[in-house]
Amino acid sequence: MRPRSSNASSSFFARCTAIIGRRRRDRHGKPKPKGPRVPRWLGRIMGQESSSLVDESVPPQTLAARTLSAVAEYIKDGKAKRIVVLTGAGISTAAGIPDFRSPGTGLYANLARLNLPHAEAVFDISYFRQNPEPFYVLARELYPGKFHPTVSHAFITLLARRGLLSHLFTQNIDCLERRAGVPADKIVEAHGSFATQRCIDCRREYPDGPMREHVERGQVPRCEDETCGGLVKPDIVFFGEQLPSDFERSLHHLSMADLVLVIGTSLTVFPFAKLPDLTLDGKPRVLFNLERVGTMGTQADDVLELGDCDSGIRKLADELGWREELEELWTGIVGEEEATRQKVTRKQHEDEVEEEVKLLAQEVEAVLNIEETPRRDPDTDGKNIDEQTADTKVDEIKAETKEDDNETNANQKPDPDKARPSETEATPTATAATPEHVTNTESKAKDTVPTSSVEPTPETRPAEDEAGAGIDTKETKDAEKSVL
Repeated sequence: MRPRSSNASSSFFARCTAIIGRRRRDRHGKPKPKGPRVPRWLGRIMGQESSSLVDESVPPQTLAARTLSAVAEYIKDGKAKRIVVLTGAGISTAAGIPDFRSPGTGLYANLARLNLPHAEAVFDISYFRQNPEPFYVLARELYPGKFHPTVSHAFITLLARRGLLSHLFTQNIDCLERRAGVPADKIVEAHGSFATQRCIDCRREYPDGPMREHVERGQVPRCEDETCGGLVKPDIVFFGEQLPSDFERSLHHLSMADLVLVIGTSLTVFPFAKLPDLTLDGKPRVLFNLERVGTMGTQADDVLELGDCDSGIRKLADELGWREELEELWTGIVGEEEATRQKVTRKQHEDEVEEEVKLLAQEVEAVLNIEETPRRDPDTDGKNIDEQTADTKVDEIKAETKEDDNETNANQKPDPDKARPSETEATPTATAATPEHVTNTESKAKDTVPTSSVEPTPETRPAEDEAGAGIDTKETKDAEKSVL
């Protein structure tokens, strides 16, 4: 058999081009439209298919329902004999290892103290060649031996022991899968790990013992070959380096999987981000993550279990009836003390989240109350500011109306044909000199005006005055003469 070449021509996607462009005939012998034929799975990778959520009205193809209970039944019925697991940094957060991208708590957010040109530079091979010290500061915090597997790691080990695990593809470099007991031949470390190390120039391997000593001291190791003296780096894939050849050779296991479990990954780093899309249609995919990522949730048999990974895995173990076995296996791996610590930490985290939600609810309620409560001005006896504004508007309108009325009265000329109520009103001296006459006139005027509960309008008042002025006109004239 011809040996496999390790150059770019053996790339997975390069091999896929062998089936692109083939012209095939259907059953009736009619040629299909000209042009390259792109397989559906590769079309998803190339972004040719929609990533919208599947509608709730669409029934699953394989599962009884899009629930963990249905997934458990699918496994217990023996239909999931080849399970592939994809993991990211989220599976290790309960162990105390921060993920990379969480705002404020992720590794990248905490690298500001290293004065890097940008956070990702710590994993950039070009930057490492010039300044390797920042990486070894970080390596001292992440080096294997300081952290213990989580219950989610133990669940993967349990799958392997039951003969259900096909392969585990992981982005993590913490080696916790190995510590949990997952067989090494089942693990595909897409981004490498701390398990081995070598010189970046001559590629000579470096012993584990001296490597650990250098990392603990925060020192940069050099190649043991004195003629080389190159920098030594763990076999972690940096930006600018090719992925391990084992990653490429193992991709076909995804297309053969009966079930894919995606645990704690943001699916933002390629090509790992597109691994879930290599599964065949009708094969269930289950996401255990804080939020929906990638194309998860777009297929009929996708199940989304949103929340922390360990809680979701424990729910699935409950549905499978494996919970007791899982907890015993995990406690045996990490010990009672570490198991208790992780459980307490998870409970504290849940309490913190609940407290944050309560505080947020109180802040929202306070804002709503402020908007609904009338604004008070202490300088106006606590009067509502909105009421003050309204009163000011009314006063302005009244002032404008009064000015308009004054202008209208100034422009009007007196009518000589009308009676003289104005003359009577304009001579207060006369009325004051004849109080008996005024009393008599008022009583007669009252008798002539009809009783009404409605106040007379300005239009009716002149007529009433004229009626009152017409009574005993001769006596009024005599009184005026006496005054003169």
